Amino acid sequence: MRSPIKLSATWHLRPTQLRSLIHRAIRFDDRVVKYDFGELDEVSLAYAVTIHKSQGSEFPAVVIPLATQHYMLLQRNLIYTGITRGKKLLVMVGQKKALGIAVRNDRPQRRYSGCSPV
Repeated sequence: MRSPIKLSATWHLRPTQLRSLIHRAIRFDDRVVKYDFGELDEVSLAYAVTIHKSQGSEFPAVVIPLATQHYMLLQRNLIYTGITRGKKLLVMVGQKKALGIAVRNDRPQRRYSGCSPV
């Protein structure tokens, strides 16, 4: 019976050479995208936040989806809060009809969360 062959190697690399060997793969939905070391500064982590939780904060960009299916959320005060969170960019995606419903709806909805009042 033969013994397995052991190989060893020593690499002497300059930092610039080492950087060129480093890659990072990031999964976007169903595909994987590879980034080189020099491109990693182009990638940033992002989160989705509800308008309720965004109150008192600002963000570089805000995307507000508007759909008539979510009629309970179509309220003027929520649209105003969402619009005023964006510092540089606001994108509203959805139905014009939903925006119209929200703008005309200035009545706050009563929430039935199941929590008892304090």
